[in-house]
This record gives sequence, structure tokens and C-alpha cells, in this order.
Amino acid sequence: MSSPRASSQGEFDANGAAIDDRPRLTEDEKKQNHIASEQKRRQAIRDGFDRLTELVPGLQGQGRSEGLVLKRTVDFIRANLDERQKLIRQVEAKGGKVEDYLRV
Repeated sequence: MSSPRASSQGEFDANGAAIDDRPRLTEDEKKQNHIASEQKRRQAIRDGFDRLTELVPGLQGQGRSEGLVLKRTVDFIRANLDERQKLIRQVEAKGGKVEDYLRV
């Protein structure tokens, strides 16, 4: 079809495939990148659990069991939602109006 050509978008070979000037990663480099990505992902999860232990009452300063953190977080959120509904009912019982966006 054509000979190698250059364009503003990069270089192409005779078959029109893009020529990448960057060297390909070795298998070891790919493995190391994967390991680093996995470590970063795990650290993000640990950081998230640490933030939950700071926010949820009763979790500060305890050894962290992720299952316990999740259970207590769910319990805490449910209790807060129940309290919110109770307060909404009290406001409405006294003739007040609660905006729809506050009911969520």
C-alpha cells in the first residue's frame, strides 16, 4: 500500500501500524509494575479502613478487624438514618415542613 511515513500523530510502518519509539517492557518490568499497582490498591483500602475507624464511634484505638469495622460502620449509618427519620417525624408532627432532599 505505502512506504513508511511520518505524520503529526506519529510514525507508521509500511502496513500503516503505528511505530512506538518507547521500548517494550520486559516481563520482569511488567511483573514489578503489577506488584506496585497491587500494593497501591491495598494501601488505599487500608487508608479507607483507617478513615472509617476515625469517623465511627467506638472504633478508635482498637486493633482493626476489617469485618468488625464494616459491621460497626453499617450499624452506625443505620442508627443515624433511623435518628434522622425520627427527627423528620417530630418536625412534621409539630407542623414543620422537611424538604425532600433532606429525606434521603
